[in-house]
Amino acid sequence: MKKLFAAFFMLMVLDCAHGADLVGSVWMNMTSDTSSAAKNMAINDARRQILMDKLGQYAMSDQLVPAIREAKNAELVELISETNIDNEKISDTAYSAKITMTIDKKASRNWMNNNNIQNWLNDGTSTDIFVANITLRDGLEDWASFKRVMRAERVDAITKFISGKNVTVELPAASRASITIALRGAGWRTAAADDVLKVWKQ
Repeated sequence: MKKLFAAFFMLMVLDCAHGADLVGSVWMNMTSDTSSAAKNMAINDARRQILMDKLGQYAMSDQLVPAIREAKNAELVELISETNIDNEKISDTAYSAKITMTIDKKASRNWMNNNNIQNWLNDGTSTDIFVANITLRDGLEDWASFKRVMRAERVDAITKFISGKNVTVELPAASRASITIALRGAGWRTAAADDVLKVWKQ
C-alpha cells in the first residue's frame, strides 16, 4: 500500500512538473540584397519552423503545416510572445544567428481553432479532463489492450481524433495518476507533456 501511494505521489509530481513545450530554437543562415533583408527572412522562416515543430506536438500536422505555410507573416507574429537572438553575425548581404521563440499558448489555440485545425492544446480553463495521445503499434490488439485497462479503471475514454496509428482520447483528470499507473502495469510506456499524456507500447 505504501509503495502504491509513493508511486501515485511521484506521478502527480512528475505530471505537474511538465510545462507546455512551446519554446523552440533554430539556427538560421540567410543571404539577400542587404543584411537587413536577410535578417527579416531569417526571423520569418524561424517563426514558421518553430510553430510547425512545437505546435505539431499538439495538433494534426497535415492540417497545421499547410495553414502555417499559407499564413501571412503579420498573422504569425501574433502567435509568438517572446523572441531571443544569440550568436548574431552580420555582413553586407548575409545574416546568421540562433533564434529562440516562445509560442503564446492562448493565441495559438485560438488561431488553430479559427483555422479549423484539430488540436488538443488546452487553454488552461478546462481542469476536469486531460488528453492522451496513444500510438498503436499493433493496431486493434493494442487498442483492445488500452480499452481493457480503461474498463478496469472504470473510466470512459472519449475518442477525439484518429490519424493512422495515433488515437487521441479525452480522460477524466481526477483519474490521471491511477490511469498512468494502470497503463504502465499493463506494459505501456507513458510520458507527460503539459496537458497531453503520450502513451505507447514497448
